[in-house]
Amino acid sequence: MDVPLPHLDRPFDYLVPEALDADARPGVRVKVRFAGQLVDGWLLERAESSEHPKLAYLEKVVSPVPVLSPEVARLARAVADRYAGSLADVLRLAVPPRHARAEKAVTTDTPPTDEPAPGGTEPDGSPADGTEPDGSPADGTAPADGTAPADGTAPADGTAPADGTAPADGTAPGGVPSEAADAGARPGGRAEVDPRGWRDYPAGPALLRALTDGRPARAVWSALPGEDWADRYADAVAATVAGGRGAVVVVADARDLDRLDAALTAVLGAGRHVRLAAADGPARRYRAFLTARTGGVDVVIGTRAAMFAPVRRLGLVAIWDDGDDLHAEPRAPYPHARDVLLTRAQLGDIAAVVGGYARTAEAQLLVETGWAREVVADRAVVRARTPALAPTGDDPQLARDPGAASARLPSLAWTTARDALRVDLPVLVQVPRRGYVPSVACADCRAPARCPHCAGPLALPSAQGTPACRWCGRVAAAYACPKCGGRRLRASVTGARRTAEELGRAFPGVPVRTSGREEVLATVPGGAGLVIATPGAEPVAEGGYGAVLLLDSWALLTRADLRAGEEALRRWMAAAALARPGTAGGRVVVVADGALAPVQALLRWDSAWFAARELAERRELGFPPAVRMASVTGAAEAVADLLAGARLPGDAEVLGPVPADEGRERMLVRVPRSRAAAMAEALHAAAGQRSARKAADPVRLQVDPLTLF
Repeated sequence: MDVPLPHLDRPFDYLVPEALDADARPGVRVKVRFAGQLVDGWLLERAESSEHPKLAYLEKVVSPVPVLSPEVARLARAVADRYAGSLADVLRLAVPPRHARAEKAVTTDTPPTDEPAPGGTEPDGSPADGTEPDGSPADGTAPADGTAPADGTAPADGTAPADGTAPADGTAPGGVPSEAADAGARPGGRAEVDPRGWRDYPAGPALLRALTDGRPARAVWSALPGEDWADRYADAVAATVAGGRGAVVVVADARDLDRLDAALTAVLGAGRHVRLAAADGPARRYRAFLTARTGGVDVVIGTRAAMFAPVRRLGLVAIWDDGDDLHAEPRAPYPHARDVLLTRAQLGDIAAVVGGYARTAEAQLLVETGWAREVVADRAVVRARTPALAPTGDDPQLARDPGAASARLPSLAWTTARDALRVDLPVLVQVPRRGYVPSVACADCRAPARCPHCAGPLALPSAQGTPACRWCGRVAAAYACPKCGGRRLRASVTGARRTAEELGRAFPGVPVRTSGREEVLATVPGGAGLVIATPGAEPVAEGGYGAVLLLDSWALLTRADLRAGEEALRRWMAAAALARPGTAGGRVVVVADGALAPVQALLRWDSAWFAARELAERRELGFPPAVRMASVTGAAEAVADLLAGARLPGDAEVLGPVPADEGRERMLVRVPRSRAAAMAEALHAAAGQRSARKAADPVRLQVDPLTLF
């Protein structure tokens, strides 16, 4: 039932009246009477009998279309259990709201056939090999830090041994076949897909052949600078389709979705795939969902709304740029698209690809445990494709320009932009903050300027604008510093529009464009002048940018966030990847100290090294993904009440409390990865006890939240 109460998170039995017998098929939407009210629900299965002696009847079958497939139902249950949530909450994310007109537009004369998931699952939907998506056994035998067995033997699921040697069947770690094993004939005589751009990666062609053969290859792909990632994903999807299977690909935003949509149309042809995104509107989204559910297409692409897409004969799940926070669902139970897709790959024994210019610690864990194999280019290829990268804060630069340590646009960045503009090449300037001046401070004592009403940060909308609160919107025309009484304000952080204004004066006569939340540019023509963009909104330039300037690095690196360095590197690499190769005149300048680890990873274009370093540090300090953590947020009494009723594992650590927003507090629960299921079950049961006795104060449960502090 669609009731978001933890203590009602279980199936209920109802009788099917004879009038509804034909339409009441597993997967359809129904209405039932519960506690005197008519509530929505999904029919999970039909049975001949029930152990309950007295049952009520179904009130209505909302639609005879079975929108919930058994595979998605099993996945939704697994996701709910992993995130200490309720099945009803997950099904709201998995099945879009019904749109009657769109439903009539989709042919449903032939009902969907629900084929069982290809091998690797038990009858209850659990993995046959008993492993977690990260490669660790579900029975708790894995080491607490998530590393591979110390004896070098292969895990129970047949993935790579700890010493990195190939298993006896000739496959490489993560199921990607080794070149020696793949040199033989193709099973079934299927046509081989042209690897094209994947030839730049030694394991790339083997990955495509594995997808064509329907083997469960798992790969963590580190893309080269200038790589057309959408074309590479289109190649992978085409290989999967050539093998008679379907694919689901998830991207972060609409701009990436448009790019992937165009690439797939070019490779597969029109009408061979659908896009599934909440931003497309309810009618279009539901029509695409039903097209996939009824078997009209074998490929679904989309934002995180597509992670539960009902594709039959699914053979590949893939995600691009898994470090983007847009992949994290903001609604309960707050699943992450990467983890949902990996769980789906594990349950269905299918292929998975996690790709990006930068690598997250979570992706690195997949590689280190042997669940996936890394697909990277040789260093010679990396050097040939990488633009010339330079920091402004190292000793040689400071010797030539002592002011570079404090200047927002040091001389190196200015001359790099000038040289590119002289030869009519576009210049990209990445600025972390949008707006004009998003943060101001007292010009006398440098104290941050706060709203007198809600204590929110004050910002300037324009050069002649009046300070206004970014939280409540109130104007603070007569602002006076509460510490020193000063009335003059100075910019603490400079936004994209102010940067465009300053660079327009520095380079007179050069066209300046901005790309950000208000207006996102998809592409810019060659010789387009200066492009000022916030992270994630950088447009693609024809032929690549002649120069890329990464400004205000301190705003990214000094954030009070566990992922600050990882996020900074991800944003820098995404922008630097748009530059021309160094041999073609492409240059990238990062305004930061060259000795910092994220800057070093950028200069060498080696995000794998930084991800391994991050994972090792988090393993030592006990932070995700080396361990599993749950955040319990709410009023102090409510948080204490829930934790007191939770039967947590004996090795669980309870940390806190720490202040949260709106006067609430947060407690953190930390367990080894092998005990994650027990922690989630205990927290969900405790939440059910509170909802059963109608506790007044709500408590928010989040497992492995992106933000811990």
